Amino acid sequence: MPLRLLGLLVGLLVGLSVVAAGCGTAGVATVAPPEDPTSAPASAHSVDTATAEQVFKLLGGLDQAWKRRDCAAVADLTTWAEKTLGGRACEATRNGRPALYSDPTFFLPGEGDWFAALARKPSPAYFVFLREGGRWRLGAGPIPARGAAPETSTTVTPDAGLGGQARVVAQRHLTYLTDPAGVAGVRFPPGDPVRGLRDELDGLPEQVRPDRLDIDVELPEQPTMALVLSADTMLAFDALRIVYRQRPKAGKSSLTHPLKKDAEIVVLATVISAAKGLTTVGVRRGPA
Repeated sequence: MPLRLLGLLVGLLVGLSVVAAGCGTAGVATVAPPEDPTSAPASAHSVDTATAEQVFKLLGGLDQAWKRRDCAAVADLTTWAEKTLGGRACEATRNGRPALYSDPTFFLPGEGDWFAALARKPSPAYFVFLREGGRWRLGAGPIPARGAAPETSTTVTPDAGLGGQARVVAQRHLTYLTDPAGVAGVRFPPGDPVRGLRDELDGLPEQVRPDRLDIDVELPEQPTMALVLSADTMLAFDALRIVYRQRPKAGKSSLTHPLKKDAEIVVLATVISAAKGLTTVGVRRGPA
């Protein structure tokens, strides 16, 4: 059954709340994204390569915490999406731990207390680090990379329109997922994981029939994380939260086709191009 919306009041530059739900259909709720934290303070920090190299070593501390199964330490070294993803994984893991990544290329914003890294070993994956309360923590990662690695960031000033698109990339992801008819004009190339995610959400209500399923897609509170790659391309990171509410059909006390999940977080790395629009270059999903 197609994904239905009972209302869609989402602009590409302004986030409004929308809630759509129906018996046996996928509903979508949106939350307006926070203001860009780098737009106001004059005291915004910038990150240099030497700092990024030192912060990247935080992964070694995380590796040791995982080795000890010290979930409190894992929580202390993480924030944003990884605090949930890593914490849940630590509590659930019985054997093994995430691989220790190395050989990074850094993507440094002009200002702001964050940066990204693309580690090549053991397999390409993105990491996002954020500075909070005077301390650096892992915000997300590993985010498995896909496609060719983007060129490293530069000090070139992008087109103003491109910068505006990058600042609302999370809202554009949400708009796309809540707009199966495509009336808002947000597009992704064939084979893009975000297209696959929308198809998946669209088909889930039919797959679980006769159970009833509502799906809410939300924007968790998060900073704007976008940086310049070239005059006509930018790299951005954001996260979505997907909530699944499944109920037995009327007259039944148990589910026929349980999904076995209540909510998940989807972390996305996206290249925004003046010529090609949005292309997903990294995606990670895990229980919320």
